[in-house]
Amino acid sequence: MSKLLLLLIAIAVLAVIYSFYLKAGKPTSSIHQFKSKSIDGELIDFALFKGKKILIVNTASKCGFTPQFKALEELFIKYKDKNFVVVGFPCNQFGSQDPGTGVEIKEFCTRNYGVTFLMMEKVNVKGDSISEVYNWLTSKKENGVMSSSVKWNFQKYMIDENGFLVDYVFSFKSPTCSKIVSWIEKKD
Repeated sequence: MSKLLLLLIAIAVLAVIYSFYLKAGKPTSSIHQFKSKSIDGELIDFALFKGKKILIVNTASKCGFTPQFKALEELFIKYKDKNFVVVGFPCNQFGSQDPGTGVEIKEFCTRNYGVTFLMMEKVNVKGDSISEVYNWLTSKKENGVMSSSVKWNFQKYMIDENGFLVDYVFSFKSPTCSKIVSWIEKKD
């Protein structure tokens, strides 16, 4: 084979590899396609959050991480005027640590932590009855970015202004950790 032909073949192979590289880890859909009920039973269209960064957290009222409600509320108050929202999804799948009704959960969060950020109805964040939002958050097939599994209460997912998954932070990290605060403050 001539050197020119070998060079053309090498370029073609590199082009194919590069095209796969570009497709890996790129968002394929937006969270803005979903609607979910709030803790008060109101249907919330996630398209309302276009142009805002969203921190989604699975919460529980009787967990060692429950005091993170305070930090989540502080984060929300500090950045809500800078196109940032917190959305909490109560979940009872880890140690049955959120057994209450929506009314009980809302009352607990308000009374003990002054929560004003959006709280949704209780959902499952794993398993056969996983909510649509959490199926999207945890499946690369759905979000195009990465797969994950929710390990415990208060795992935090970061969504950008276009509704694309950016990353997540495990429960043991505070909502005010540098990874989350840097992401919120970063201008895209």
